[in-house]
Amino acid sequence: MEKICVIGGSRYFGKLLVQRLQAAGCQVTVLNRGSSLPPSGVEHLVVDRDDEAALVGVLGSRTFDVVVDQICYTPVQAAIAARAFHGRTQRYVMTSTIEVYDPATTGLPSVPRDTPLPEEIVDPAAWPVRTDLPWQDDAYLEAHYAEGKRQAEAVLTLDGGFDFASVRSAHVLGGGAQEFTGRLAHYVEHITRGTEIAVHAEELPTVFIHYEELADLLLWAATATGFTGPLSACSDGLLDVRDLSAAIAAQVGREPVHRTAGAREDTSPFSFDRHYAMSNARAKELGFAFSRTTDWLPGAVTEAIGASAPHIV
Repeated sequence: MEKICVIGGSRYFGKLLVQRLQAAGCQVTVLNRGSSLPPSGVEHLVVDRDDEAALVGVLGSRTFDVVVDQICYTPVQAAIAARAFHGRTQRYVMTSTIEVYDPATTGLPSVPRDTPLPEEIVDPAAWPVRTDLPWQDDAYLEAHYAEGKRQAEAVLTLDGGFDFASVRSAHVLGGGAQEFTGRLAHYVEHITRGTEIAVHAEELPTVFIHYEELADLLLWAATATGFTGPLSACSDGLLDVRDLSAAIAAQVGREPVHRTAGAREDTSPFSFDRHYAMSNARAKELGFAFSRTTDWLPGAVTEAIGASAPHIV
């Protein structure tokens, strides 16, 4: 029986991951600040991961086969985790994000316009780390989310003392009310009400993943393979914001109203003026089979419509 610690695991695909691990026969420990209780039979450690002394204290003499870190956002958090779990685990898996590839926040090597980006474009082993920046400031962290993830990957790659893998998730959809970002609900509400959706003049595509598929991939990454390094996680198929709107419109029976945003105006979620896609080829080569976005998107839209219905008048 594998012993697995999940840091976070209190909501959305992290909560589902805990359930999947438990169903797979793993001995699961959830470590978080106590915002919600894990399922029955799961050990629950309540601690602020940013408090290194408290973290080491609550871990006690525990060791794990794998740690799955759902809520590592900064190099400071990564450095604390690297020290706290050194000698306590053989493998560490961090949930990362497509945002690490965002050309708006980092200078990436030049690639053809329509090429999904491979993992090596952002190499954590070579990424500079600055733990002296104000990562503890919420506003700074929000503005530098992608850089925080890149540097966290870098710290755990170089300083962990364990096998490290990062799962760079595409934009996650599905789950209805569980989908805490509210991005799909944003489109459901605007299209249902007939209100304008601000988009770029030229829409470029991105990639998505269903929350259940991401939980399955994290389970696989933790239990079924020994790969290390970054891994991009996205369903097959590119969609732009107009494709997403069309899928919703087909179910609500009302055409979306798109308006081209001004030069300095914010656009709606998933509206991109740059090609924003990553390749899932490495995960496939390692043995994970992805679904197609168009196969699960109608169900995700149905869930979002149901969750949004009480709020739409």
